[in-house]
Amino acid sequence: MHRLTSGDLKEAAARVAGHVRPVTVTADPRPQPYERWLALEFMQHTGSFKARGAHNFLAAHREAGTLPEAGVTIASGGNAGLACAWAARWQGVPATVFLPESAPQVKVARLRGYGADVRLAGSEYAEALAACEEFARTSGALASHAYDHPLIAAGAGTLVEEIRGAVAGLDTVVVAVGGGGLFAGVATAARQHGIRTVAVEPENCRALDAALEAGRVVDVPVDSVAADSLGARRVTRLALAAAQSDDVTTVLVPDRAIVRARRALWDDRRVAVEHAAATALAALDDPDGGYAPAEGERVAVVLCGANTDPADLVRR
Repeated sequence: MHRLTSGDLKEAAARVAGHVRPVTVTADPRPQPYERWLALEFMQHTGSFKARGAHNFLAAHREAGTLPEAGVTIASGGNAGLACAWAARWQGVPATVFLPESAPQVKVARLRGYGADVRLAGSEYAEALAACEEFARTSGALASHAYDHPLIAAGAGTLVEEIRGAVAGLDTVVVAVGGGGLFAGVATAARQHGIRTVAVEPENCRALDAALEAGRVVDVPVDSVAADSLGARRVTRLALAAAQSDDVTTVLVPDRAIVRARRALWDDRRVAVEHAAATALAALDDPDGGYAPAEGERVAVVLCGANTDPADLVRR
């Protein structure tokens, strides 16, 4: 099994430098027995951390001479599809994005705004993925993935050095987990500096927790308010390997805590994020469990994306 290395992360940092927005980190002024910081990665290009991995993936292939004229293809109507289309535009190659026929028009429009060739296939994601794979075989386009690739994970992990630069003496970074690309990169980078990683999943989207319990990657059911971003049925082997360490703590949070954390970000800061981003914060604010930092602990929470409909936040 490939494990991410410090070399992977160093190379990724060099590739994304000047192409992604350095993360803004802000202190949470509310009284706490510990220090809490928010890493505002939802301000990244395309509205999520995915831009880091997508740029690293395509730039690495460009360096290796393996980026075909046919460009890149991906099956994803969410953050990964947007990031892939954005990165392909940077590299000057086509992006062909496959979506189910039921995909919202707003997603189709955003993808086309980034220059993507959007193709609708089937009624479910699995059918769109099959069409994407067939397109890659017949066209020669490079097949990308939303999270299951070392280059994608390493790109995501570049966040950590930027957070460390803003928070001296950082002890812990808290991150939401879906398929595990962001977590694998962050945990690998954090480990190099003796920083703890807290991996947070919704109670009913627990692919990483289930894999740790089983000792291998397993399929899980998906049912959460955050399932649009964190609804992977299985975690990557990279993520499982990264989690099998004493410096990683895994936490499950209920949907009610996720909704409450997202609402608090809006009410207190007028920040509208995805439920996935609020999932990380919910681990600290859930009174029924979650992660309890020690007194004086310096904790950074990654708010990973904001591709969301804020209508339910502004309505009362």
